[in-house]
Amino acid sequence: MRQLGRRSGRLRSEGWSFLHPNGIKRADMDTAILLSALVMTAIVALRYLATSGLFAWATARLRPGLYDGLAPQIRKEIFWSLTSAAIYGAPAGIVAWGWHNHGWTRVYTDIGSFPLWYLPLSLALYLLAHDTWFYWTHRLMHQPKWFRVAHAVHHASRPPTAWAAMSFHPIEALTGAIVIPALVFLIPIHISMLAMVLVIMTVMGVTNHMGWEMFPRWLVHSSAGNWLITASHHQRHHDEYRCNYGLYFRFWDHLCKTDKGLGQPAIRP
Repeated sequence: MRQLGRRSGRLRSEGWSFLHPNGIKRADMDTAILLSALVMTAIVALRYLATSGLFAWATARLRPGLYDGLAPQIRKEIFWSLTSAAIYGAPAGIVAWGWHNHGWTRVYTDIGSFPLWYLPLSLALYLLAHDTWFYWTHRLMHQPKWFRVAHAVHHASRPPTAWAAMSFHPIEALTGAIVIPALVFLIPIHISMLAMVLVIMTVMGVTNHMGWEMFPRWLVHSSAGNWLITASHHQRHHDEYRCNYGLYFRFWDHLCKTDKGLGQPAIRP
């Protein structure tokens, strides 16, 4: 009986452990992590709505009628994009919490921690790494099984609009959500350059889908343009599916013979 009493007392103690100071700290930590993930989700969602909304407004002003009749499609694009925002926001929020509270990651704030020349180099390394990851996961998504299961959601946008940049099935969104949070553990980067990576990622994702070419013809058809991805290049991917898989650069498309050149952005009356 004495042994049973000690056991039941231990169980009661364990059952109410969240009232112990250590338990309270753990509960506070879990709450803080959840709050960070929710805040980051809100930031990603607002970033998407603001950027896509801005370029959709520009499209209405500069290419009136381009999105006429696409309202049902745009509603679906916004739904899938906001779902993706939660998937992108959760790991980013957890990593941000760990960085702020425990020094996780190799993100630094003291600009003197590395030479100044490392700032643009780190930006380039992140873009190249992200582009590489995107190219190969994008090709994987075009395998018949994965296309049916996940990637078909993105290609349901015909033609894609400025709202389609994050219109992904959750499986595909997950492949995109992990890459930047993983890179911050591997490659040192100043917080300002990390912000620049996110700006470039967001703007290029939107403009490559908005259905018209934002960049001047002299750039798109120049030697530099032969290595950069713009709306004209990505439009051909949406037209033909089995080509032009890159995100920022055409390096992997050239190397793997999947670059079919520029397409014609959708110009509707």
